[in-house]
Amino acid sequence: MAKESSHAADGPGVHRVVVIVDENSNPFELGCATEIFGLRRPEIGRDLYDFALCSSEPRTLMRDGFFTLTGVAGLEAADAADTLIVPNRPDIEVPRRSAVLDAVRRAHARGARLVGFCSGAFTLAEAGVLDGRRATAHWQWADAFRARFPSVRLEEDVLFVDDGDILTAAGSAAALDLGLHVVRSDHGAEVANSVSRRLVFAAHRDGGQRQFVERPMPDLPDESLAPVLAWAQERLHSPLTVSALATRAAVSPATLHRRFRAQLGTTPLAWLTGERLALACRLIERGESRFEVVARRSGLGTAANLRTLMRRGTGITPSAYRRRFGPEVN
Repeated sequence: MAKESSHAADGPGVHRVVVIVDENSNPFELGCATEIFGLRRPEIGRDLYDFALCSSEPRTLMRDGFFTLTGVAGLEAADAADTLIVPNRPDIEVPRRSAVLDAVRRAHARGARLVGFCSGAFTLAEAGVLDGRRATAHWQWADAFRARFPSVRLEEDVLFVDDGDILTAAGSAAALDLGLHVVRSDHGAEVANSVSRRLVFAAHRDGGQRQFVERPMPDLPDESLAPVLAWAQERLHSPLTVSALATRAAVSPATLHRRFRAQLGTTPLAWLTGERLALACRLIERGESRFEVVARRSGLGTAANLRTLMRRGTGITPSAYRRRFGPEVN
Protein backbone atom coordinates (compact mmCIF):
# COMPACT_ATOMS: atom_id res chain seq x y z
CA MET A 1 0.00 0.00 0.00
CA ALA A 2 1.22 3.49 -0.80
CA LYS A 3 0.55 6.55 1.28
CA GLU A 4 -1.70 9.15 -0.32
CA SER A 5 1.13 11.68 -0.35
CA SER A 6 4.76 11.04 0.51
CA HIS A 7 5.10 14.43 2.15
CA ALA A 8 4.27 18.06 1.83
CA ALA A 9 7.39 20.17 1.45
CA ASP A 10 7.86 23.01 3.88
CA GLY A 11 6.96 26.55 2.95
CA PRO A 12 4.21 28.22 0.96
CA GLY A 13 3.95 27.83 -2.76
CA VAL A 14 6.15 24.73 -3.00
CA HIS A 15 5.98 23.17 -6.46
CA ARG A 16 3.61 20.18 -6.46
CA VAL A 17 4.48 17.11 -8.52
CA VAL A 18 1.73 14.53 -9.06
CA VAL A 19 2.17 11.15 -10.77
CA ILE A 20 -0.82 9.46 -12.38
CA VAL A 21 -0.55 5.70 -12.00
CA ASP A 22 -2.69 3.76 -14.45
CA GLU A 23 -3.32 0.07 -15.01
CA ASN A 24 -0.19 -1.75 -16.24
CA SER A 25 2.11 1.21 -15.48
CA ASN A 26 5.85 0.53 -15.25
CA PRO A 27 7.03 0.41 -11.62
CA PHE A 28 10.60 1.46 -12.51
CA GLU A 29 9.62 4.91 -13.79
CA LEU A 30 7.28 5.29 -10.81
CA GLY A 31 10.29 4.60 -8.58
CA CYS A 32 12.39 7.15 -10.49
CA ALA A 33 9.76 9.84 -10.00
CA THR A 34 9.44 9.03 -6.30
CA GLU A 35 13.21 8.99 -5.78
CA ILE A 36 13.79 12.33 -7.52
CA PHE A 37 10.70 14.33 -6.56
CA GLY A 38 9.26 12.56 -3.52
CA LEU A 39 12.09 12.01 -1.04
CA ARG A 40 13.09 14.39 1.70
CA ARG A 41 16.42 16.15 1.16
CA PRO A 42 18.16 16.55 4.53
CA GLU A 43 21.49 16.87 2.70
CA ILE A 44 20.16 20.02 1.03
CA GLY A 45 18.40 21.38 4.09
CA ARG A 46 14.95 21.64 2.54
CA ASP A 47 12.46 19.61 0.58
CA LEU A 48 12.32 20.43 -3.10
CA TYR A 49 8.78 19.39 -4.01
CA ASP A 50 5.37 18.49 -2.67
CA PHE A 51 4.72 15.04 -4.09
CA ALA A 52 1.76 12.70 -4.51
CA LEU A 53 0.61 9.63 -6.43
CA CYS A 54 -2.91 9.34 -7.79
CA SER A 55 -5.02 6.91 -9.77
CA SER A 56 -8.46 6.75 -11.31
CA GLU A 57 -9.13 3.47 -9.47
CA PRO A 58 -8.82 2.49 -5.78
CA ARG A 59 -6.74 -0.54 -6.78
CA THR A 60 -4.27 -0.31 -9.68
CA LEU A 61 -2.65 -3.44 -11.08
CA MET A 62 0.92 -2.61 -12.07
CA ARG A 63 2.82 -3.98 -15.07
CA ASP A 64 2.36 -7.71 -15.68
CA GLY A 65 0.56 -8.01 -12.36
CA PHE A 66 3.76 -7.59 -10.33
CA PHE A 67 1.79 -5.94 -7.53
CA THR A 68 -1.32 -3.91 -6.86
CA LEU A 69 -1.07 -0.27 -5.81
CA THR A 70 -3.63 0.95 -3.28
CA GLY A 71 -4.04 3.81 -0.85
CA VAL A 72 -3.11 6.63 -3.24
CA ALA A 73 -5.11 9.77 -3.95
CA GLY A 74 -7.92 9.88 -6.45
CA LEU A 75 -7.50 11.32 -9.91
CA GLU A 76 -8.73 14.70 -8.70
CA ALA A 77 -5.24 15.22 -7.20
CA ALA A 78 -3.98 15.75 -10.76
CA ASP A 79 -5.97 18.99 -10.90
CA ALA A 80 -3.69 20.52 -8.23
CA ALA A 81 -0.41 19.55 -9.93
CA ASP A 82 2.14 22.11 -11.04
CA THR A 83 3.96 19.23 -12.76
CA LEU A 84 1.95 16.21 -13.87
CA ILE A 85 3.74 12.96 -14.74
CA VAL A 86 1.53 10.88 -17.00
CA PRO A 87 1.18 7.07 -17.11
CA ASN A 88 3.70 5.05 -19.13
CA ARG A 89 2.24 1.62 -19.73
CA PRO A 90 4.16 -0.64 -22.15
CA ASP A 91 1.07 -2.00 -23.91
CA ILE A 92 1.13 0.98 -26.25
CA GLU A 93 -1.71 -0.28 -28.45
CA VAL A 94 -4.21 -0.23 -25.57
CA PRO A 95 -6.16 3.06 -25.35
CA ARG A 96 -5.63 5.03 -22.13
CA ARG A 97 -8.55 5.54 -19.81
CA SER A 98 -10.69 8.49 -20.86
CA ALA A 99 -10.60 9.90 -17.31
CA VAL A 100 -6.79 9.92 -17.41
CA LEU A 101 -6.70 11.63 -20.81
CA ASP A 102 -9.18 14.23 -19.57
CA ALA A 103 -6.99 14.93 -16.54
CA VAL A 104 -3.98 15.43 -18.83
CA ARG A 105 -5.95 17.82 -21.04
CA ARG A 106 -7.16 19.84 -18.04
CA ALA A 107 -3.63 20.11 -16.68
CA HIS A 108 -2.33 21.29 -20.04
CA ALA A 109 -5.14 23.83 -20.43
CA ARG A 110 -4.35 25.46 -17.08
CA GLY A 111 -0.61 25.64 -17.82
CA ALA A 112 0.79 22.76 -15.77
CA ARG A 113 4.09 21.20 -16.85
CA LEU A 114 3.54 17.73 -18.35
CA VAL A 115 6.13 14.94 -18.20
CA GLY A 116 6.11 11.59 -19.97
CA PHE A 117 8.66 8.86 -19.24
CA CYS A 118 9.33 6.24 -21.94
CA SER A 119 5.91 5.26 -23.35
CA GLY A 120 4.37 8.25 -21.57
CA ALA A 121 4.71 10.04 -24.92
CA PHE A 122 1.87 7.84 -26.18
CA THR A 123 -0.36 9.06 -23.33
CA LEU A 124 0.45 12.69 -24.11
CA ALA A 125 -0.10 12.21 -27.84
CA GLU A 126 -3.36 10.35 -27.28
CA ALA A 127 -4.54 13.27 -25.15
CA GLY A 128 -3.86 15.53 -28.14
CA VAL A 129 -1.39 17.84 -26.40
CA LEU A 130 1.63 16.89 -28.54
CA ASP A 131 0.31 17.90 -31.96
CA GLY A 132 3.01 19.93 -33.70
CA ARG A 133 5.32 19.56 -30.71
CA ARG A 134 8.70 17.90 -30.20
CA ALA A 135 8.87 14.66 -28.22
CA THR A 136 10.78 11.42 -27.83
CA ALA A 137 9.96 7.84 -26.93
CA HIS A 138 11.79 4.53 -26.67
CA TRP A 139 13.52 3.62 -29.92
CA GLN A 140 11.68 0.28 -30.11
CA TRP A 141 8.38 2.11 -30.50
CA ALA A 142 9.49 4.91 -32.85
CA ASP A 143 7.83 3.45 -35.96
CA ALA A 144 4.59 2.68 -34.12
CA PHE A 145 4.52 6.16 -32.64
CA ARG A 146 5.05 7.88 -35.98
CA ALA A 147 2.35 5.75 -37.60
CA ARG A 148 -0.22 6.68 -34.94
CA PHE A 149 0.79 10.30 -34.35
CA PRO A 150 2.27 11.74 -37.56
CA SER A 151 1.74 15.34 -36.41
CA VAL A 152 4.21 14.93 -33.52
CA ARG A 153 7.86 15.77 -34.25
CA LEU A 154 9.48 12.64 -32.82
CA GLU A 155 13.21 12.85 -32.06
CA GLU A 156 14.82 9.43 -31.77
CA ASP A 157 18.50 10.10 -31.04
CA VAL A 158 18.08 11.85 -27.70
CA LEU A 159 17.62 10.81 -24.08
CA PHE A 160 14.92 13.40 -23.46
CA VAL A 161 13.21 16.38 -25.05
CA ASP A 162 12.38 19.61 -23.21
CA ASP A 163 9.74 21.39 -25.29
CA GLY A 164 8.90 23.99 -22.68
CA ASP A 165 5.77 22.90 -20.81
CA ILE A 166 5.91 19.32 -22.15
CA LEU A 167 8.92 17.08 -21.49
CA THR A 168 9.45 13.48 -22.58
CA ALA A 169 12.14 10.88 -21.84
CA ALA A 170 13.21 8.05 -24.12
CA GLY A 171 13.76 4.80 -22.21
CA SER A 172 13.22 3.79 -18.62
CA ALA A 173 16.60 4.91 -17.29
CA ALA A 174 16.25 8.16 -19.24
CA ALA A 175 13.56 9.03 -16.68
CA LEU A 176 16.45 9.74 -14.33
CA ASP A 177 18.12 11.98 -16.92
CA LEU A 178 14.93 13.95 -17.45
CA GLY A 179 14.12 14.08 -13.74
CA LEU A 180 17.53 15.56 -12.94
CA HIS A 181 17.11 18.02 -15.81
CA VAL A 182 13.84 19.19 -14.23
CA VAL A 183 15.54 19.59 -10.84
CA ARG A 184 18.37 21.51 -12.50
CA SER A 185 15.89 23.81 -14.25
CA ASP A 186 13.91 24.40 -11.04
CA HIS A 187 16.69 24.57 -8.44
CA GLY A 188 20.03 24.98 -10.23
CA ALA A 189 23.03 22.80 -11.03
CA GLU A 190 24.32 22.53 -7.46
CA VAL A 191 21.07 21.03 -6.15
CA ALA A 192 20.79 18.71 -9.16
CA ASN A 193 24.35 17.52 -8.53
CA SER A 194 23.45 16.80 -4.91
CA VAL A 195 20.44 14.75 -5.97
CA SER A 196 22.52 12.89 -8.57
CA ARG A 197 25.15 12.03 -5.96
CA ARG A 198 22.47 10.53 -3.76
CA LEU A 199 21.27 8.51 -6.74
CA VAL A 200 24.87 7.56 -7.66
CA PHE A 201 23.92 8.61 -11.19
CA ALA A 202 25.53 11.07 -13.58
CA ALA A 203 24.06 14.55 -13.25
CA HIS A 204 24.27 14.95 -17.02
CA ARG A 205 24.63 12.00 -19.38
CA ASP A 206 25.77 13.01 -22.85
CA GLY A 207 24.68 11.23 -25.96
CA GLY A 208 21.41 9.74 -27.10
CA GLN A 209 19.45 6.60 -27.75
CA ARG A 210 21.60 5.53 -30.67
CA GLN A 211 24.08 4.25 -28.07
CA PHE A 212 21.53 1.61 -27.06
CA VAL A 213 19.85 0.62 -30.33
CA GLU A 214 20.43 -3.01 -31.27
CA ARG A 215 22.71 -3.36 -34.31
CA PRO A 216 23.05 -6.31 -36.72
CA MET A 217 26.79 -6.56 -36.01
CA PRO A 218 28.59 -5.47 -32.84
CA ASP A 219 30.89 -2.48 -33.06
CA LEU A 220 34.61 -3.03 -32.78
CA PRO A 221 35.78 -2.56 -29.18
CA ASP A 222 36.88 0.98 -28.41
CA GLU A 223 38.89 2.35 -25.53
CA SER A 224 37.06 4.21 -22.83
CA LEU A 225 37.12 7.99 -22.82
CA ALA A 226 36.88 8.09 -19.02
CA PRO A 227 40.58 8.85 -18.34
CA VAL A 228 40.77 11.80 -20.72
CA LEU A 229 37.41 13.13 -19.53
CA ALA A 230 38.54 13.03 -15.90
CA TRP A 231 41.83 14.72 -16.86
CA ALA A 232 40.00 17.48 -18.71
CA GLN A 233 37.47 18.07 -15.93
CA GLU A 234 40.33 18.93 -13.57
CA ARG A 235 41.67 21.52 -16.06
CA LEU A 236 38.56 23.28 -17.34
CA HIS A 237 40.08 26.65 -16.42
CA SER A 238 43.04 25.97 -18.71
CA PRO A 239 43.08 26.73 -22.46
CA LEU A 240 42.21 23.17 -23.45
CA THR A 241 41.78 22.35 -27.12
CA VAL A 242 40.59 19.31 -29.01
CA SER A 243 44.22 18.72 -30.04
CA ALA A 244 45.24 18.72 -26.37
CA LEU A 245 42.56 16.17 -25.56
CA ALA A 246 43.68 14.01 -28.48
CA THR A 247 47.30 14.20 -27.36
CA ARG A 248 46.32 13.18 -23.84
CA ALA A 249 44.32 10.24 -25.24
CA ALA A 250 47.25 9.34 -27.53
CA VAL A 251 45.09 9.39 -30.65
CA SER A 252 44.62 11.71 -33.60
CA PRO A 253 41.98 14.47 -33.39
CA ALA A 254 39.94 12.61 -36.02
CA THR A 255 40.00 9.40 -33.97
CA LEU A 256 39.07 11.31 -30.82
CA HIS A 257 36.15 12.88 -32.64
CA ARG A 258 34.92 9.45 -33.77
CA ARG A 259 35.17 8.08 -30.22
CA PHE A 260 33.24 11.01 -28.77
CA ARG A 261 30.52 10.52 -31.37
CA ALA A 262 30.35 6.77 -30.76
CA GLN A 263 30.55 6.81 -26.95
CA LEU A 264 28.97 10.13 -25.96
CA GLY A 265 26.94 11.12 -29.00
CA THR A 266 28.59 14.55 -29.15
CA THR A 267 31.78 16.26 -30.28
CA PRO A 268 34.84 16.94 -28.09
CA LEU A 269 34.31 20.70 -28.36
CA ALA A 270 30.61 20.48 -27.48
CA TRP A 271 31.40 18.27 -24.48
CA LEU A 272 34.12 20.64 -23.29
CA THR A 273 31.84 23.67 -23.63
CA GLY A 274 29.06 21.88 -21.74
CA GLU A 275 31.38 20.97 -18.87
CA ARG A 276 32.66 24.54 -18.65
CA LEU A 277 29.14 25.94 -18.65
CA ALA A 278 28.15 23.54 -15.84
CA LEU A 279 31.17 24.71 -13.83
CA ALA A 280 30.22 28.35 -14.44
CA CYS A 281 26.71 27.66 -13.12
CA ARG A 282 28.13 26.06 -9.97
CA LEU A 283 30.45 29.03 -9.37
CA ILE A 284 27.53 31.46 -9.62
CA GLU A 285 25.42 29.33 -7.28
CA ARG A 286 28.25 29.31 -4.74
CA GLY A 287 28.31 33.09 -4.65
CA GLU A 288 30.86 34.29 -7.21
CA SER A 289 29.30 37.55 -8.42
CA ARG A 290 32.08 38.73 -10.73
CA PHE A 291 31.21 37.30 -14.11
CA GLU A 292 34.66 37.91 -15.53
CA VAL A 293 36.02 35.70 -12.71
CA VAL A 294 33.38 33.04 -13.44
CA ALA A 295 34.32 33.11 -17.11
CA ARG A 296 38.03 32.83 -16.39
CA ARG A 297 37.75 30.07 -13.77
CA SER A 298 35.43 27.99 -15.95
CA GLY A 299 37.56 28.38 -19.05
CA LEU A 300 34.93 30.35 -20.97
CA GLY A 301 37.26 33.29 -21.41
CA THR A 302 35.30 36.50 -21.22
CA ALA A 303 32.13 37.71 -19.53
CA ALA A 304 30.66 38.34 -22.98
CA ASN A 305 31.29 34.72 -23.99
CA LEU A 306 29.81 33.58 -20.68
CA ARG A 307 26.63 35.56 -21.37
CA THR A 308 26.31 34.12 -24.88
CA LEU A 309 26.82 30.51 -23.80
CA MET A 310 24.58 30.77 -20.72
CA ARG A 311 21.76 32.18 -22.82
CA ARG A 312 22.22 29.35 -25.28
CA GLY A 313 22.59 26.63 -22.64
CA THR A 314 20.13 27.71 -19.92
CA GLY A 315 17.91 30.21 -21.69
CA ILE A 316 18.73 33.00 -19.23
CA THR A 317 21.56 35.48 -18.63
CA PRO A 318 24.19 35.08 -15.88
CA SER A 319 22.50 37.89 -13.93
CA ALA A 320 19.12 36.16 -14.12
CA TYR A 321 20.75 32.85 -13.18
CA ARG A 322 22.34 34.49 -10.11
CA ARG A 323 19.02 35.98 -9.02
CA ARG A 324 17.32 32.61 -9.38
CA PHE A 325 19.95 30.22 -8.03
CA GLY A 326 22.57 32.31 -6.27
CA PRO A 327 22.89 32.48 -2.46
CA GLU A 328 20.37 34.67 -0.73
CA VAL A 329 21.63 38.04 0.44
CA ASN A 330 20.48 38.98 3.92
